[in-house]
Amino acid sequence: MDHEEAGDGRHPLATNAISVSAAFEDDTGIAEARDMARTFLTRVQALHGLPVSGRAMGMVQLVVSELVTNARKYAPGPCLLTLEIADGAARISVWDSSTTLPAILAPDPSRIGQHGLEIVAAICVSFAIHREPVGKRITADVMLADDPGGALAGRQML
Repeated sequence: MDHEEAGDGRHPLATNAISVSAAFEDDTGIAEARDMARTFLTRVQALHGLPVSGRAMGMVQLVVSELVTNARKYAPGPCLLTLEIADGAARISVWDSSTTLPAILAPDPSRIGQHGLEIVAAICVSFAIHREPVGKRITADVMLADDPGGALAGRQML
């Protein structure tokens, strides 16, 4: 697992971005990806003073687990997970080499399985699937702090 972190002042090209990336090549990487998300958000809270609710911590780990699992299951080769902080949200981005875009199926309580992306799209404030020159990238945002005013009501599908 390779990590690259920006925004900590140690890299000469560092910006104000807070991010971490890692490549995962096998199924053991799914647990490592969840651990990476938890560690990243813990550091964001401790080092940068940004609020991270318990709900956000759990939701980010759920989204990371689902997206990395799908990338490992349906695409050949490694996948790349990038976590970053943007506009009060944790942005989760997973790239894989498959050109096949996933479909979010309509809710169906009688269907067994294949509810992962449906759940991810429902809990995130934004969700997008983009073709890349090689493969595709799925990006989802989870608000860091709980918003009783209704952050989820402003959810955007891109």
